[in-house]
Amino acid sequence: MIANVGTIDRALRLVLGVGLIAAALFSSWDVVDSVALEYGAVVVGIVMLATAMFRFCPLYAVLGATTCRN
Repeated sequence: MIANVGTIDRALRLVLGVGLIAAALFSSWDVVDSVALEYGAVVVGIVMLATAMFRFCPLYAVLGATTCRN
């Protein structure tokens, strides 16, 4: 796997991932499908953290995009 997530992109993914997980765990959303919304936020947050940790985004690979400096 060739790294395709740059430094700024990585930092934003870390902040977004932690924010989504924290919002899902520590808030009480009063909507009909709040459980599905909370699980969805946790899953997306984990994906964001994983892509930041490994510096590889599968979607970027499919699109041929990169935010890394060469």
